[in-house]
Amino acid sequence: MSTAEQEFGEWPLKRLMTEVVGSGHKSADDMSRAQASEAFERILAGEPDHTTLGAFWLANRWKRNTAEELGAFLDVMAEDVVVAEPSADPVDCGAAYDGKHTTAILGVAAGAVAAAAGTPVAVHSGDRVPTQKLPAYKHVLDELGVRTELNPGESADMVDETGVGFYYQPAFAPHLQELWERREMMGVRTFVNTIETLANPAGASVHLGSFYHLPFAKRIVETFRESETSSVERVIMFQGQEGYDDIRPGTTVVAEGTVDGGDIDDYEIQTADYGMDFEGDDLAVEDVAADSAAVTEAVLDGERTDQFADAVALNAAVRIYAAGDAADLDAGLATARDAIDDGSAAAVLADLQAF
Repeated sequence: MSTAEQEFGEWPLKRLMTEVVGSGHKSADDMSRAQASEAFERILAGEPDHTTLGAFWLANRWKRNTAEELGAFLDVMAEDVVVAEPSADPVDCGAAYDGKHTTAILGVAAGAVAAAAGTPVAVHSGDRVPTQKLPAYKHVLDELGVRTELNPGESADMVDETGVGFYYQPAFAPHLQELWERREMMGVRTFVNTIETLANPAGASVHLGSFYHLPFAKRIVETFRESETSSVERVIMFQGQEGYDDIRPGTTVVAEGTVDGGDIDDYEIQTADYGMDFEGDDLAVEDVAADSAAVTEAVLDGERTDQFADAVALNAAVRIYAAGDAADLDAGLATARDAIDDGSAAAVLADLQAF
């Protein structure tokens, strides 16, 4: 909806800057749900001038958004997200859309293994999203010859036909795509980088995400609790490598909670106990998109049984556990390894390439 056609309330971004969020990270106030909702409505309508929008985004970065604010942003975004639910209920994997620069993206391989084990997965990303504009899910799939520029209905069909579905942000959330240039000019991440990973275009009931610091993970669970539109019922977050949804080798923190309330549990796992007995640098590659695709094919075909295979198996186990299809990570890991060994994971990739 254009600005000329849309009526707003009493809180333009400039007023929010001067009266609420703009006084600095120590003294700024938090917005109410109504204020946050109106702010993002104005942003998506293209109403703020570039200077005011940049200042508003930066002020929110300094003060750090509350779960109530993020929940409001999420609900405004959801008004224009095209949700296409498959018949299956996949695990929603929301990795950082601006990608990775050093280590392999393992989610495509892990998703194929999980799907082969009976756990459908939905992944989503854009194309060189600011600020990093680095390879993400789309670019690994492109290298594998898998169609990515799908409409949401096709993405849902992909989930049902192959067990793994890719949802393309410009197709399911074109209003966010329209912010690309302004986000690029910012030079730093904004709250849009957070909420786009929560879009859940498949309407899944489980969200799997990643974090650098535990307070952020708990805030994401609280964000889903604050949302009035999300279908997510269970959230599992883990410390991801480069902020992506690839589990970080070593001592890794996991947080999980349900959206209907209760405690948010957090605990540590030692990845060496699950076969990942190596350092993060051992997963480094030269060309993230191309090399991640090559790793995916080699692991699923059984040609690699090294650290990449171990990392794919554990990441698949996390997805299987998140869906409730395994009682714990040990059981999920055994199932994942079986799916690789018997060739069913490679068959999922072949189905994706034929879709």
